[in-house]
Amino acid sequence: QDWVPGADPFGEAARALDDAGLEVHTWVVLAHNSRMGAEHPATAVHNAYGDPYPWAPCIARPEVRDYLVTLAAEAAVRPGARGAELESCGWYGLAHPHAHDKTGQLPLSGAAQYLMSLCFCPVCSAGYTGLGVPAAELRGAVVRALEPVWAGAPAAPADRAGERAEIGALLGADLAGVAHAWREGAARTLQRAAVRAVRDAAAGEFRVLLHADPAAHRCGANAGVDPADVLAHADGVVVPCTGDDAVRADALGPFADRPAGATVAANLTVVSGMGGRPGALAADAAHAASLGAGELRLYHAGLASDRDLAAVRTALGVLVERSGG
Repeated sequence: QDWVPGADPFGEAARALDDAGLEVHTWVVLAHNSRMGAEHPATAVHNAYGDPYPWAPCIARPEVRDYLVTLAAEAAVRPGARGAELESCGWYGLAHPHAHDKTGQLPLSGAAQYLMSLCFCPVCSAGYTGLGVPAAELRGAVVRALEPVWAGAPAAPADRAGERAEIGALLGADLAGVAHAWREGAARTLQRAAVRAVRDAAAGEFRVLLHADPAAHRCGANAGVDPADVLAHADGVVVPCTGDDAVRADALGPFADRPAGATVAANLTVVSGMGGRPGALAADAAHAASLGAGELRLYHAGLASDRDLAAVRTALGVLVERSGG
């Protein structure tokens, strides 16, 4: 690497953190890779219109899955690290915060985001057909369901359950069931293989968490998971919790019934310019804890302004005082 000075920037940072008494855990981004899509276009998700998403590798492709599993093991297990967090360990799709994106002018519901993220590459097309629905039939249903969106139909807000119900209403229960079965099966296969590969590479006690969303149909950095399934093989999850109390309850609630010892960490954005709430951090963190979150993640100190960081310091002081620490 040449974007950070030094021969071993990770090692230097790990030693500095260890000297300060802080545990070191790696953070690995998996199925979000624009370079892969640019150099190997066939590996990318292709939507119902045939457009590729170069940033979104299709995780149903065996060669992509093998690459991501190898990357997870090689990047996560580093000298000095005692665990790892795997981001985007599942499907990526349309949504891609980037300077050149031009999709924000037309708000899409969660269901429309899902439809625009369905992959119709040859591997996925064969997968749908193998589950009993010709890919052309599913593709046609997706295109028809999206026509009102392009005509300007308003996007009604919905929670996770509402999104899934809307997908079923738009595609029909049978087509939606096939799409869910194919995609969720591919995601589970990747997630299990990645966790197993990291543990095998670590060859010792090494905690593996997934950045995860409890709605299996969702895409992105917080990949959709089945809460019961993911906690049967991973040590825990990091869950997006930025927003009001209802947002946190919807995100953390599905993980309430979990195995003893499983970690649930609440991830709160603390950058005001990214929709974060640093001024409400103490209250938001306390609410997350009341919903079962045992750890906290703050995204992202390196992007926060001095004002945001000052608010974070104040909030953390309040939390430490409340805990008696």
